[in-house]
Amino acid sequence: MPPQDMTTASSPSGGAAPENPGPDHVLDTLQHQVAVFARRAEQTRLGGVGQVRNSMDRAAYLLLNRLDLEGPMGVKALAAGMGIDSSTVTRQVAPLVDTGLVKRTSHPEDGRAVVLQLSPRGQARLDEVRDSRRELMSQVTDGWSEEERDTFCALLTRFNAALAARQAAHQTAPAN
Repeated sequence: MPPQDMTTASSPSGGAAPENPGPDHVLDTLQHQVAVFARRAEQTRLGGVGQVRNSMDRAAYLLLNRLDLEGPMGVKALAAGMGIDSSTVTRQVAPLVDTGLVKRTSHPEDGRAVVLQLSPRGQARLDEVRDSRRELMSQVTDGWSEEERDTFCALLTRFNAALAARQAAHQTAPAN
């Protein structure tokens, strides 16, 4: 087992967990571990292993992944699905179009509207990055049982959904 330091210890302060933790201990530990996770994820960008490591930023990965999973769509639909504004999507998509990973096409029903679509090159690149990231996840969770991986995935998915719902609620709430 690796030595515990401020980033891995069960106590947010870095020391051993208190003998009689108060009611906020779990929440303190959770917020600390989420902060540590965010830092580690940003440091590695969870970029995978081998030559593909750190080769695609988070925004590009999420955009390409959504286009792959949901198919061609307009900027507004893509932005809404990702919980960000259209100007951000437009800015993030521009280099993906320039490098040929995403192509702009006319909407099949309204030729004036633009639809974003994963290009064959984008699909190949996304598959390469996914494979590399899958290998990283395999290495990081080596020694975990299948049940532990399933549980962690389910809880992390639930946690992200709760954060997304909270963000959406705050974006639609009237300003005071």
